[in-house]
Amino acid sequence: MRNRTVILAIASAALAGVAAATTAFAEDGPIKIGIPVGLSGANSVVAPSVVQSAELAVAEINAAGGVLGRQLALEIADDASGAAGAQKAFDALVFQKEVNAVITMETSAARNAGLPIISKGDIPYIYTSFYEGKSCNANLFVNAWVPEQQVPPIVDNFIKSQGAKKFFLIGSDYAFGRGMLEFAKAYIEKSGASIVGEEYLPMEGSDWTAIISNLKSSGADAVITSTAGGAPNVTLTKQLRGAGVIIPYGNLAVDEGTAKSMGADAAGIFISASYVTSIDSAANKSFLAAMQKKFGAELRTPNDLSVPEYEGIYLYKAAVEKAGSTDTAAVLAALAEVSFVGPRGTVSMSKQHHAPLTMYLGQVKPDGSVTVVDTFEGVDPGEQCPNL
Repeated sequence: MRNRTVILAIASAALAGVAAATTAFAEDGPIKIGIPVGLSGANSVVAPSVVQSAELAVAEINAAGGVLGRQLALEIADDASGAAGAQKAFDALVFQKEVNAVITMETSAARNAGLPIISKGDIPYIYTSFYEGKSCNANLFVNAWVPEQQVPPIVDNFIKSQGAKKFFLIGSDYAFGRGMLEFAKAYIEKSGASIVGEEYLPMEGSDWTAIISNLKSSGADAVITSTAGGAPNVTLTKQLRGAGVIIPYGNLAVDEGTAKSMGADAAGIFISASYVTSIDSAANKSFLAAMQKKFGAELRTPNDLSVPEYEGIYLYKAAVEKAGSTDTAAVLAALAEVSFVGPRGTVSMSKQHHAPLTMYLGQVKPDGSVTVVDTFEGVDPGEQCPNL
């Protein structure tokens, strides 16, 4: 009996040692950031720039000593730009890789599919993609624009400066496409203009011929589009130009990087963005120089989908440091209180888990760069999640 008691005591001590070692490793090992992103599918045009921005942020933070003395590590998974892929990617990151947070841009379909997994795993999720708004979850924070910030600059310019009275709306048939155009439609009609057509193509669709034919016969004097980011933007714009559409064209989904990939087809497009490479600030110049130094000839054009990724990682760093740990409840509380001064200026996710942002109305030049037409500082995201 005595021998058995001794054996049990030794076993208990051994298990306690293992537990202590595991806890120490959890506290001293790397802080893991999950990035589920569309390396394939519609977002594959822009995803590489998002990954590059994340890599730069992590490299800078680690070189400066990390976060609470721990290094950051990226865990990247392809969500295939859609719901089914997102479920697999989120599940692998949250429950297999056991990431401490998810920070990424995605399609709305992927975000919606991943949110239940975020809730189940109970980790912070910083969504860095512009989107249709009003996605509310205790674990979700958004540092990118919503319709209330992005649509008015384009519509106001078309009506007041270009005399547009009849609008035709074209979108991808999913949450972002319909959500953005629903807001645009209401805002256009409130502004005294009319909608003469509203049509959608499935997110994976690429033949816009019939829709463009309807646009040309509608009598519209302006067109606004809201497609899935990346490939659908490219195909729609190419076909619009090929069909000789020359009326004012506002694109609610194109970023500067994608515009460059379109070549001359993108020339003349009006965009409303929270980031353009021409922002004349010390922080933006420093960021662009660091990106060029790190990636050289492989650099993808920084844009309104990739820069929020860079800033999102720094916002998470600030929240962890304010919280004093990676504990989810503490970090979520801190995320609503921290700010980061980055390429877009000062960003704080303080308004119902969303961020007031400076917005730029721009027009794409033939080389894909963007000329800023007007600037709107501190644009409020409006009522997004009043119950959080």
